[in-house]
Order: sequence, then C-alpha cells, then structure tokens
Amino acid sequence: MTTAYHHWPMLRCRALGHRVRFVADGAQLRWYCERGCGVLGTRDYASVEDARRYARALDRDRRADLGRRAPPFGLLPLRLAHRLRARRQ
Repeated sequence: MTTAYHHWPMLRCRALGHRVRFVADGAQLRWYCERGCGVLGTRDYASVEDARRYARALDRDRRADLGRRAPPFGLLPLRLAHRLRARRQ
C-alpha cells in the first residue's frame, strides 16, 4: 500500500466530514466511518431493543441536508450559497 493511498480516506474525511454508520450487534451499538478512515467505536446498552432503536435513529444518510450540515471549511462555497438562497426567500 502506498503512503498517498493510505492517507486518502483520512484526508477526505478532514475535507468533507466523516460518513458514520451505526449498527446494532446484540445489545451493543457499533459505529464506523464508511470511508475507511479508521473512526470507530462501540457502546453497550441495557437491552437489544435499546441498541436497535439508537442504531435506527442515528444511521441515516445526511447527504440530503448537505448545505446545512456541511463541514466548516471543506464545503464553504455550498454553505454560503445556501445562506444566500435562504435570505432571498
């Protein structure tokens, strides 16, 4: 693996933000970055249903509201365009 390829997911996440996915595994909630940058974690819940409920609530595609919830620097032009459009309406 080349060095540039190894750092590519990390650079994408810094510029565009993480794409975190949530999965319930028994009573444990697991999350990871879909881009493969290495961000991951777990949390144990009291019941399987609690873990499933949180996974369903948190695991959604946030690209639909991209202009409003954009990373601070990477998508600055998109954020500014969204604010200008909102002022006109």
